[in-house]
Amino acid sequence: MRTAVVLALLSTAAVLPASLAVAQDGWHLKSATTIDGKASGWDYVSFDAVANHVFLGHRKEGLQVFDPATHTVVKVIDGTAEASSNGAVIIPDLDLGLSNNENGTIIPFKLSTLDAKPPVKVGEDLDTSHFDPVGKRLVVNLAGGKDGTDLVMLDPTTMKDVGHLHVPSHKVEGADSDGTAFFLAAQDLDKIYKIDTAGSEVLAEIDVATLCGQPTSIAADVADDRVFVGCRGRGTVKPSLIVLDGAKGSVVYSAEIGAGTDSLAYDPTLKRIFSTNGLGANLNVFAQQDADTYKPEETLGTRAFVRTMAMDHKTGTIYAVTAEGSADPTKKILTSVSPFYPNTFYPNTFTVLAYGKN
Repeated sequence: MRTAVVLALLSTAAVLPASLAVAQDGWHLKSATTIDGKASGWDYVSFDAVANHVFLGHRKEGLQVFDPATHTVVKVIDGTAEASSNGAVIIPDLDLGLSNNENGTIIPFKLSTLDAKPPVKVGEDLDTSHFDPVGKRLVVNLAGGKDGTDLVMLDPTTMKDVGHLHVPSHKVEGADSDGTAFFLAAQDLDKIYKIDTAGSEVLAEIDVATLCGQPTSIAADVADDRVFVGCRGRGTVKPSLIVLDGAKGSVVYSAEIGAGTDSLAYDPTLKRIFSTNGLGANLNVFAQQDADTYKPEETLGTRAFVRTMAMDHKTGTIYAVTAEGSADPTKKILTSVSPFYPNTFYPNTFTVLAYGKN
């Protein structure tokens, strides 16, 4: 009898890992491709599903066009290395890509040919821009000034200035549209701005301080009118994902995530929300059961400083980047992120990572 019990316990233990694996999606690293270069800083990643191109904002190395089929950089968009590209906005319906550059310019290019057009000067210092399909506006985040940040509205078909909006936040970050309005994170004020971009008007300020310190990244579920916000945390408020009702501005869900989030992605087919967390070196995956019901699905360990990403929704592949670096105490350190955040990255370590389920 004792032998039978031991065998039964061993048998049960043997199937537990498989049972647990079935309960999770099973996200994992599919490939890692190192790109030669000086490994200067980087920021945003975007994906063009038509041409199957990943755009890497590699700053002094330029806007690099990565082909995931061949694992190679097939082009650097002209002029973007000199301008120091922070990443690209992709508008497939217009066959248009836009490199956001640290020198305050935007360089338009055709997605189909990758041919660049002359740069458009928007300001002295530029972080990023976002396309709002509702207002048909490109919303440009200029660097914050003493009294806040200027948002410049451009018509993406002409690149003409069609409106301005000043907000008191010194640190505006991620944004997305829920199909009715444009939502923008004010990281320093713990608020989300709900904006009519066509009218250059703030419709509402949503205070999220009690559940979401330093809101940074935003993604939206248009079908259910839900806005997902990734928060870095502040004081006793932990890094969190919160879900807002886009119409009401109320929080319907919140949960803890890894440290240093900088990007969110939502897949409406898989019903999954993803958060990349550069300081936590992990990828949180949440399952959406209905508009107001969510649960943590799994958390994948990634690599340090994996903080921005883009998703190929057709294949379910997530693309992210990182590099090896260190914090040189003789140089300025971005202490608002971490007292030991790297300010020096090593040559030939910039790596494109692909995560998936298969």
